[in-house]
Amino acid sequence: MSDVKIASYNVNGIRAATRKGLYSWIEESSPDLICFQEMRSTEQDMPKLLVELNYNKYHEIAKKKGYSGVSIFSTTPANAILNGIGVDWIDDEGRVLTAEYDDFRLVSAYFPSGTTGDLRQDMKMKFLDHFLRFAIDLKRDGKPTIIAGDFNICHLDIDIHNPDKQHKTSGFLPEERAWVTQLLSIGYEDAFRKIHPTLTNAYSWWSYRAGAKARNKGWRIDYHIVSDTMVGQILEAKIESKWNMSDHAPVTITYRF
Repeated sequence: MSDVKIASYNVNGIRAATRKGLYSWIEESSPDLICFQEMRSTEQDMPKLLVELNYNKYHEIAKKKGYSGVSIFSTTPANAILNGIGVDWIDDEGRVLTAEYDDFRLVSAYFPSGTTGDLRQDMKMKFLDHFLRFAIDLKRDGKPTIIAGDFNICHLDIDIHNPDKQHKTSGFLPEERAWVTQLLSIGYEDAFRKIHPTLTNAYSWWSYRAGAKARNKGWRIDYHIVSDTMVGQILEAKIESKWNMSDHAPVTITYRF
């Protein structure tokens, strides 16, 4: 038996997050694996401090410079890496990276936001269709799977502040929430909710506006979605909200294999 600590963190720009204390978080939290989202950096431009960290580093970089991008940092070398999901426009945006290990597979995913208008919302819904098929494919071999990342969707009323006023807001639309329900219905579980089924005011993202984090007016949009066979292996689940390197907080879950 071994315990594996996995963090998922949308850093909203790896260089900015490094300047704001990312190295201190890594040193204190000490995850075995980190799924990063929104790196917004080429491999060559990543901070020197980060490059020197004692992790194996895998990247899926967007074609558009300074945009999107996901990474997996791992204390153990991956057996195999899969870049993207095989859909060109999604893969060009650097949104999905999969690492295979002996006991499990790990996906770092950065879902599109639809907040900039109808065009991006339509693209988000198309992304969800493609990603659901990808998630179904991952189930086929029965290997434990962890999909960690920024889903840009709040699933339940308790996952968002003031839910009654948010039903027409991208990220809490009925069709987005129904998609998460559908994902969970095909053999996945929300790892954080398995440990904290009724916990309120547990958010992973806060707007930079109007002192939202200080007032904890947040959204829980960062998840570990895991194979339902793994429920008994989830030991601990935390949102590390004390850190202020991004508008998101790291979501860190410990599993036993």
